[in-house]
Amino acid sequence: MKKNTLIKGAEIFTSEGLRKADLLVADGRVERISDSLDSVSPDTEIIEAEGLTVLPGLTDLHVHFRQPGFEYKETIEGGAEAARAGGFTTVCTMPNLKPAPDNIDNLWPQLQAIAAQDMVQIIPYATITRQRIGDETLVDYQSLVPHVAGFSDDGSGVQSEDVMRVAMKHIAATGKILAAHCEVNELLRGGYIHDGAYARFNNHKGICSESEWREVERDINLARETGCRLHICHISTAESVDLVRNAKREGLPVTCETAPHYLWFTDEDLQNEGKWKMNPPIRSEYDRRALLIGVKDGTIDAIATDHAPHAPHEKETDLKHSAMGVVGLETAFPATYTRLVVQGRADLARVVELMSLAPRRILGLPGFETGGIAEGDPAMLTIVDLNEIRKVDPATFHGKGRATPFEGMELQGWPVTTIVSLPE
Repeated sequence: MKKNTLIKGAEIFTSEGLRKADLLVADGRVERISDSLDSVSPDTEIIEAEGLTVLPGLTDLHVHFRQPGFEYKETIEGGAEAARAGGFTTVCTMPNLKPAPDNIDNLWPQLQAIAAQDMVQIIPYATITRQRIGDETLVDYQSLVPHVAGFSDDGSGVQSEDVMRVAMKHIAATGKILAAHCEVNELLRGGYIHDGAYARFNNHKGICSESEWREVERDINLARETGCRLHICHISTAESVDLVRNAKREGLPVTCETAPHYLWFTDEDLQNEGKWKMNPPIRSEYDRRALLIGVKDGTIDAIATDHAPHAPHEKETDLKHSAMGVVGLETAFPATYTRLVVQGRADLARVVELMSLAPRRILGLPGFETGGIAEGDPAMLTIVDLNEIRKVDPATFHGKGRATPFEGMELQGWPVTTIVSLPE
């Protein structure tokens, strides 16, 4: 039996705005929201939440928990701890694992590890192609549908247009999303940061923006042709924003995400340290402005973290030699809230849309259909202190990864408690 919880005196995020009230969780659901609730069973946990805000649980469409195959970087348990600490109730794990989850047997070890924890809801992706190598050998999508969020070869783009076309036709029939890592390999040319002023002045090899947007353009065209639900991962360029905006105007089944670090930083902020290296790279001021506009006008559907933990020896080196990827689960909400709300670019409702409501719609998860917390919704709730200001200290992180460009920054709006009632 699920534990009952009474949240007292919080600001509840409802479809009509913030409402100061008590909220009772019973049997895995929001049972009641009322101005005052005192008559509850004696075994009910009581959370005194005066001055705190209750939001629909945060959902991350894009994380890496590294298990199976790379447990020295992270485990599902460690990733789940980081997610819960960051206020996330649901996360979707990417398939760059060993073995790659390209069939039910290879997916099974991950499903078992997910079932062994009860901290957050974890929904894995399966691969688009066998072994995630992008060739013409596709997977049996239908057999994997009950167990996965969608299909992705994240970490590398599917280079062949013909392979992607066939994959999209098959995935369209499942109703699941195809989460595309858009990257043209022939345009990388050994680059590892954005091809901009910092790269040129410091003799680094750069990654051009076209390496992303050219494949975004191709995949949107294929979505038009096939009807596949295309979700574009971690967009970072102005051109990608424009392409997605036009696709939405056309009514195509296209969604996209970006990450907090692309909204905060440009290549002018780079330092020769591993915590500044991720794929796609932090780009120019022009790109950052375009992303912020895309967030404001609804072109960008979701904020995802692309949480990518690595072992210390893989990140505590320079840009050229460090591994691609930074962690983000434990800083995502305050980084987004500070950048958008505190700095006057958007309101709290837009942040909730980006980090909770839209990701749930994209995944087809039930709950919060009213646009806020309502009686009967699943008890997937994030309690935050919107006034708390704290300096980012990676030493306090719960997961194994420590590399973050937000290190040492003061951010506002930190998760306090995460309530997760896992589906039966």
